[in-house]
This record gives sequence, C-alpha cells and structure tokens, in this order.
Amino acid sequence: MHDWHAYSIGRNSFHPVCVRPDIVPAVFLASFWLSLSGMARIDQYFKFMKEQGASDLHLSTGNPPILRIHGEMVRIDAPPFGSDDLKALVYEIAPEHKIKQFEETGDVDFGYEYPGFARYRANFFNQKYGIGAVFRLIPSKVLTADDLGLPPVIKKFSMLKKGLVLVTGPTGSGKSTTLAAMVDFANLQRKDHILTIEDPIEFVHKSQQSLINHREVGIHTKSFTAALRGALREDPDIILVGELRDLETIELALTAAQTGHLVFGTLHTPSAPKTIDRIIDVFPAGQQNQIRSSLAESLKGIVAQNLFKRIDKPGRCAALEILVVDSPIANLIREGKTHQITGMMQVGKKKGNQPLDDAIMDLLRQSKIAPEEAYDKAMDKKKFRAFIKDAGDWED
Repeated sequence: MHDWHAYSIGRNSFHPVCVRPDIVPAVFLASFWLSLSGMARIDQYFKFMKEQGASDLHLSTGNPPILRIHGEMVRIDAPPFGSDDLKALVYEIAPEHKIKQFEETGDVDFGYEYPGFARYRANFFNQKYGIGAVFRLIPSKVLTADDLGLPPVIKKFSMLKKGLVLVTGPTGSGKSTTLAAMVDFANLQRKDHILTIEDPIEFVHKSQQSLINHREVGIHTKSFTAALRGALREDPDIILVGELRDLETIELALTAAQTGHLVFGTLHTPSAPKTIDRIIDVFPAGQQNQIRSSLAESLKGIVAQNLFKRIDKPGRCAALEILVVDSPIANLIREGKTHQITGMMQVGKKKGNQPLDDAIMDLLRQSKIAPEEAYDKAMDKKKFRAFIKDAGDWED
C-alpha cells in the first residue's frame, strides 16, 4: 500500500507528517515551506488550498482548517484553532473598516487578493466558540463560455442591446463563473462600457474591446441602490449587479433594463418560474400587476443552474435550466401564469430553452453524475426513479 505523506499546517510553517486516507494528501515544493517572509501568514493556507484544487477554505475556532474539494469537506491535519489565534490570523488581511464593521455586526464580507496568485471572497462570522471565516477561491483566469461548455444561447444573451438577464441557483452553484463568462464574451465582442457592482468584487476583467469599470459596495459606493442610481449617469451599456437582494435594487435594475441598458444580475432561486415569482413577491400586492408588466417587457432570459459531483472523473459539472423570454412567455408573466412556463420551455427548445430536468437527464445518461444526486436535485423526481436501485425507499 502506498504510504501517503502530507504537510500539516502549523501556525507559521508546514511540517511533513503521515496522515490517514481521510486527511488531505499533498506533497509541497520546498519553496512552499521555507521562508514565508513578506507573506501574510494566511497565504500559506491559500497555497495549500490551490494545490489541492479546493474551492473553499473554512477556518473555525475549535476546529482544524477544512477544505471543500469537489463539493466535499476534507480536514487538514493541523491543530485546532483557538479564538484569539484565529482572529489574529484573519485580521492580518482584513481592511480596517471591515474589522470595525465585523466587530459591530458579527459578520462581514470582503475581497482579498494574494498578489500574483489569486483572489478570494472572504466572510467572517461569530459562532458559539469564537470567530469563523470562509474563503472562496476566485480563479485569476476567467473561464470562457467555450471553456465551460455553455450553450450557444448564453453568448446571445451577452450580445443583447437591452433587457434583464438573470443567473440563479443556490449558493456555490457557479453563478459568478457563468456571469464572468458572459461578461468576458461581451468584453471581447462589443465596444461598450461595462460597469460591475459587487459585494465584494469577484472576477476581475481587463478591458478588451469594451471598457470595464469594477465597483465594490462599501468601498467605491455605499450600496447597490446608490451604485445603480449613479450608474444611469455613468453612460454604461451593460450593468452587472452582484445580487438583487431587495425591492429597491430590483426596481432600479428593472428601470435600467427598460431604459436601454443590458442588466445582468443574480438571485438565489432554483428555477426560472420560481425566479419570476420571487421578484414579483418582493413587491407589495398593490404594485405586483405593474411589476409583472415591467418584468414581461424587460426580462430577456434566465439561467438557473445546479452543480453536481462528477462520478466519471474528479470535479463537478453544471446542469443549466435556460429560459428565453419571447412574446408567449412574456404574456404568461404579464398574466400571472408562471406555472405554465415549464411547459412552454419544453415546446420552445429550438429557441434555446432548456428545462432543468432535461439538462440533469443528459448528464445522467452520459454517466457523469450519480442517479441519487440527479433524483435529489430534479424538479420532477418521477422521471428519475427508474435509475435508482431500491427506488421504493425514495419519496417523490
């Protein structure tokens, strides 16, 4: 049997140790664990994280560091953190105003760049035993639509002159990656002004054919709503809104889409019909008919996605539901008949529509994902029962 060796992480250096199979195996280059002068202490964790192909790093008082690799949590062989030690470690890279905000509110988000290496979306929070922190890796290289294997209609969304395009899904489903690919395509193909408003800035694009300006809430602008109001005076052609999180932000995004801008945004919703319902339900009952009309006019597309663990090779893959809003779909939105949209997507596949269950079924038939996960994340579970052994134990 192969005798795995790895490097456990101490507070200031790496040390070679034997580890169990459930502990991260890794072999580091000598340069990784020799002199760390000039680096923030936490940077060694980021190097370790990238070496292992991890998407997230979890640091929590009372626990050793934990990585999320291909969707699964894997412990690093290292001593548990004390609260003061962990606070000192993460405060080293946090801007002073973010530390103040965290100490006043108990949680905070910000972006951190390890120069020449990668960017990270950071979140600090208080929990029962002390401080906790999560860092999401944001690749320095923006993957293109072709790299991701996105359907051709995604590129068409990037070339629209105006309207609202939403990318939705649960946390960690790859929404930011898909949006970055759409912005990248527009950046290469269009001669426009692209303005991004995020909290924090994630993917950083270099201006190509287009001019790109990145704004971060809390640093470059007070709020999403303030940035959107300002955006209408900043001559943008495309506006990316990191999250449509409240009524005022949604209302301003709809206004921008109706006044000749292409607006990209995200929501934490599982499907296209539920996304439409969520937007409408944010508004008071007396405004909902007006919002249905505005949404019917401005909404051009929804991409709702879910990530799945691959069983054919290490990694994850995405199943995408795609709604292309044409006149019949717009009429259903206007009339409040969103429950009929899934059926319209089935008959409108030539236009680029793709129901989520069809995308999941394609991955299942290609033996890329497990039947159990396909069943779990499908909308109509009955279609997937035949693929599961002992299906009688599963409830629809």
